[in-house]
Amino acid sequence: MFDYRRFALGKIAGLGPRFLPFAEVATEDLPLSRLLRLSLFQVTVGMALVLLVGTLNRVMIVELGVPATLVGAMLALPLVFAPLRALIGYRSDNHVSALGWRRVPYIFKGTMLQFGGFAIMPFALLVLSGYGEAVDAPRWIGLSAAALAFLLVGAGVHVVQTVGLALATDLVPEEDQPKIVGLMYVMLLVGMIVSAFIFGLLLRDYSPGRLIQVIQGAAVVTIVLNGIAVWQQEPRNRSRAATPQRVVRFATAWARLTEGRGMVRLLAVIACGTAGFGMADVILEPFGGQVLGMTVSETTLLTVFLALGSLIGFALASALLVRGRRPIALAVTGAALGVPAFGLVVLAALLTSEPILIGATVLAGFGAGLFGHGTLTATMRAAPRDQIGLALGAWGAVQTTAAGTAIAVGGVIRDVLANHPGAQSGAAAPYVPVFVLEMALLALALVVAVPLLKARLDRSPGDPTSQAKAPILP
Repeated sequence: MFDYRRFALGKIAGLGPRFLPFAEVATEDLPLSRLLRLSLFQVTVGMALVLLVGTLNRVMIVELGVPATLVGAMLALPLVFAPLRALIGYRSDNHVSALGWRRVPYIFKGTMLQFGGFAIMPFALLVLSGYGEAVDAPRWIGLSAAALAFLLVGAGVHVVQTVGLALATDLVPEEDQPKIVGLMYVMLLVGMIVSAFIFGLLLRDYSPGRLIQVIQGAAVVTIVLNGIAVWQQEPRNRSRAATPQRVVRFATAWARLTEGRGMVRLLAVIACGTAGFGMADVILEPFGGQVLGMTVSETTLLTVFLALGSLIGFALASALLVRGRRPIALAVTGAALGVPAFGLVVLAALLTSEPILIGATVLAGFGAGLFGHGTLTATMRAAPRDQIGLALGAWGAVQTTAAGTAIAVGGVIRDVLANHPGAQSGAAAPYVPVFVLEMALLALALVVAVPLLKARLDRSPGDPTSQAKAPILP
C-alpha cells in the first residue's frame, strides 16, 4: 500500500533545502526541525522590533502626540547596551555554570528583560492616552514608564540575540557557522513579516485598549517561544565547572580581534551603512501617515514590505555566496541600491504616491539585506577561528549602536524642521532632509569600503589562497 504519510513528510522536508536559505546546513545529527525551533528566539526579537520601531513609534507620534524627538530618544535608549554586545558574547563564551551551560542562562535573563518591558508598557500607554481612569495621571509618568519599557525590551533583545546566535554557531562545524547565522537572520525577517501582518490585522480598528491587549499578548508569546527555542539545545558540560580554565581578558581578546586585516575599516563600513539604512526607522511610518494619509494598519504594513525586501536580499546573498561571490562585494552592492531607494521615497512625497513609497521600501529592504548579510559574513571570515562569538558581538554592537544613534538623530531633525517657519511649505518638509542624509551616509559607506574590495579580508574558509598573506588595512 502506498504510504501517503511518508510521501508527504518527504516532500515537506525537501522544501526546506530548496526554498529556505541556508537550510543545507541541516544534518542527520542536527535536523532542520531543531534548527527552526532554535530560531524561534529570532522570531520574538523580530516581533519586539516591529512593535517598538513600527507600531508604537507611529502611535506615539501621530495618535498620542509625543514629539518625535522623545520617541527617537526612547528608541535610542537600548543603544546604551549595544556596545556591550561584544562583552555579552565574550562572557557567554567563558561563562561557568554548575549546570554546565554557557548560553542558556543569558538567554533566560534576556527573556526576562523583554517580558518586564512589555509588562510595563501598557500602563505607560494608558497614561499617555488618558484612557479610562488614567485621564488625570501626570503625563511625565507615562513618558518615564514608556522610556523604561523601551530600555528593558531593547536590553533583552540585545542579550537574547547575541547569545542565541552564539549558541547556534556552537551546534555546527566552523565552516557552516556563516550559514547558520544567516539562517537565524532569515528567521528574524520572517518573524518581522508575520508579526507586522498580525499587528496590522489586530489594530485595523485601533483603540488604546486594543493596543494594550496586543502588547500583553506579545509578552506571553515571547516567554513561550524563547522557552521552546532553547529546550534541550545546549549540551550540559559539567567538566567546565569542575575544571578551572585560563580565560583571556576581554581587552586582550578585543585587541586581538581589531588588529586583524582591515577589521576596523570593516566596522566603520558597518556603522555608516547601518546608519544610512536605519535613520528612517523612526520617521517612515509617521511619514506615511502624515504625508500620504495612510492608516495605522497601512503604515504597519510598510514594515512588512521592508522585511520582505530584506528577506529577498538575504536569500539572493546566500545563493551568490555559495557560488563564490565575495561578501564585501555584496555589501557594496546593497549600499549602492540604498541610495536610489531613498531617492524614490523623496519622489513619493513629491507625487503623494503610495505605490512609489511601497516600491522604495522594498528596494531599501533588499539593499539592507545584501548589506547586512555581506558585512556579517565578512566579519566572521575576518575573525580568528576561536573568536567567532566575539566577532558576532562586535558586528551586533556596531550595527545596533549606529542604528540607535541614527534613529535618535532622525527624530531630532524631523522635530527641529517641523517647528521651523519654513515647515509650513508642506507636510513632507521635515522628512525629506532625513532621507537625503541617509543617501549621503550610504555614499560614505561606499567610499570607505573601496579599499576592502582590494584585500582578501573576506576570504572563504575553503579558498586555497586564504592562507596567503593579505595587505593590512587601516
